[in-house]
Amino acid sequence: MNKQYVFYVTLFTSVLLSACSSRHAPAPVSSLNTSVKPYTSKVNINGDRYTVKKGDTLYSIAFSAQQDFRTLAKNNGIPAPYIIQPGQTISFNNVPEKIKRHKKYTKPSKKSTSDIQKNNKKLKKELDQPKQREYVQKQANRKISKNNSLSSTQVKWSWPAKGAVTQRFSTKESGYKGLQITNKKGVAVFAAAQGTVVYAGNALRGYGNLIILKHNDDYLSAYAHNSKLLVKEKQDVKAGQKIAEIGSSDSEVTALRFEIRYRGQAVNPEKYLP
Repeated sequence: MNKQYVFYVTLFTSVLLSACSSRHAPAPVSSLNTSVKPYTSKVNINGDRYTVKKGDTLYSIAFSAQQDFRTLAKNNGIPAPYIIQPGQTISFNNVPEKIKRHKKYTKPSKKSTSDIQKNNKKLKKELDQPKQREYVQKQANRKISKNNSLSSTQVKWSWPAKGAVTQRFSTKESGYKGLQITNKKGVAVFAAAQGTVVYAGNALRGYGNLIILKHNDDYLSAYAHNSKLLVKEKQDVKAGQKIAEIGSSDSEVTALRFEIRYRGQAVNPEKYLP
């Protein structure tokens, strides 16, 4: 065998062994998983205050607290378009804290008390007349009827998904506050009415991947437990547009949980759907 060849082979082997023995840490491994996990902090309202976290919106907080977002915004001095920041404190009291702190009780004067009593007697005398009472009642009923019809006719509702209704709305305090529409994973979820996406995420405990649509100042609709969200916040959607796919996120059942909220309170969707 060629002596020069043997020399180079021996040199290469010794260098290789030396390099291997000098390595004390394992060789770096490049990760094949480049996806970023979504933010999963949960809205957990306990008491009369809540600290805003990343991913929260005023709508999602109001939805979780079952309050009207406008009332929540007004009480916390948050102007439209209702932008909130992580670390901000949201109060659920009916009266803002600043007003509570500075509000003082003032005893009415004798003059003002006398005036109030006179006005009450005058009003009672007028209302005691049958025709006057009838007129006042008619006007009040007409006003209530007009407001209700205006709110309900502004939103044209349609069913959000195909499937079997396996749970219905309950009036009990701890009852189911929507409709459970059961179907296979991946079945389309549609916007039940035209609106704007005010929340799309998974920060509300018990709702999984959730979409909240705002239809007007009175009505919101919610679509929970989706396997996939197809819209993003601030996006305008048309009635019947596909916005998600049925799933079982944060649920033991593969089904859509559909809710309608009127001024923050859950109402029976079947009274609105055709």
